[in-house]
Parts: sequence; C-alpha cells; structure tokens
Amino acid sequence: MKLIVLAAGYATRLYPLTLTRPKPLLEVAGRPMVEHVLGHLMDVPELNEILIVSNDKFHGHFETWAKAYQTSCPSIPVTVINDGSTDENNRLGAIGDLVYTLKASAIDEDIIVVAGDNLFSQSIKSFGEFCLEKQAPVLGVYDVGRLEDTKKYSEVHMNAGGQISSFEEKPEEPHSTLIGIALYYYPKAVLPVIRQYVEDGHNADQPGRMIQWLYPRMPVYTWTLPGLWYDIGSKETLEEANRIFAEF
Repeated sequence: MKLIVLAAGYATRLYPLTLTRPKPLLEVAGRPMVEHVLGHLMDVPELNEILIVSNDKFHGHFETWAKAYQTSCPSIPVTVINDGSTDENNRLGAIGDLVYTLKASAIDEDIIVVAGDNLFSQSIKSFGEFCLEKQAPVLGVYDVGRLEDTKKYSEVHMNAGGQISSFEEKPEEPHSTLIGIALYYYPKAVLPVIRQYVEDGHNADQPGRMIQWLYPRMPVYTWTLPGLWYDIGSKETLEEANRIFAEF
C-alpha cells in the first residue's frame, strides 16, 4: 500500500510564512507538520512507500527534508514527486496531483491519501485496518462541534452501515457537524475511476469533490477520527496547533 501526501499547494493565506517555505514543512511544536502527519500513519498495515507530492517551487525543500527524515526513520522509503507547477496559476489541484502521482509512479495497488497540513493527535493505525477490511473507498470524518464550522468544510451523512448517504462540499446551511477531512483510502480497483474523473474534466482541485462524485456510484465508507484534528489553513490555526501539540 502506498501513502500519498498532498503537499503541492502554495498556502497563500499563510503569507509571508509560506513565501519561501512550503506549509507542510512549517514547524508545529518543534517539528515540521508533515512529520506529525507521518508519525500517526507509519503503523498502517502493509504500508510500503510514502510519496510526497510537491510543486516545482518547493521540490528542493522537500528533497532536503526527506533525506534527513529517512536518516531518522528508515523503515519506509520516502519519494518526493515534482508536479511541475510553479505558482497558483498553473497548479494541478489536489486531485490533479493525485492522478499525476498515480501515473508518474505507475501505482497499481491500494493507496491512502492525506493532506500534508492535516494534524492528528493520535495514531490512526486502525484507519488502515478498517480500510483493508472494507476493500472499498473510505473517507475520514471528524465532528467539528459547530454548524458554523461545517460551512468551511464538507457535510457528511451516513446510513446505518456506515456508508455515505449524502455529502456536500462547503454547505451554506449545514445540518450536521460531521465533516469529511483530507484522509482517504482507495483500493486498487478504484484507481482507474479516479483517473477517469480527471480526464472527464471534473473539478480537480478540492479532494472532497472526488468523494461527492464517487459516493452515488459506489459504496464509500466513513471512519471517525479519534482525538483532535487540525486543518492548518491560517496563522491562527497554526498558532493554536503549536500550543496544543506542544502538550503531546
């Protein structure tokens, strides 16, 4: 199983912090945030490679980081993929980057996809175990606690079997505080469907759009994230994450 880390964004909302450094390499509690992400995924069963998708601007930063990271964590190889984009105007988008990586690395096995700026407070080894059991697409979900916060993300409803029954990206009038986060599992059999989604001209930017398109076509399961979750999208959430994660 491959782990694909989406890290090719330009994080303009965090300027000037991200003018010369990619967001996933900004430090949280003394470590690059991507290391927090990987630390909670390293124990996923059958994981055999980590692929970090970067843009051309920050490709060298990730290469330098990866060499140092492999020295301290040599158990699973890390490969940095350059998507070739140079700025906001020619970026591929999250789903575009996923498809680019599938092709560039000739991936033909199950994948887990995670955003490089999603922080978890606990190990999510059980996410991998759940995915291997289901052998169907799985979306990580989290309760943000306030309907107002749901508006910034995606509202998720599920049936009694845990399958998504409705999914709406950035709802204007949400009725649930359960949201989809940038944590996905796609079994090998679904990879051609992901490629076709992009080739057919669908939204290749927000990764949730893929789920929104997919769940009416096949069963997509949910897995509820334990502990805390932070989506680092602003200086305020970065500062808050620094305070919270310093306690772990």
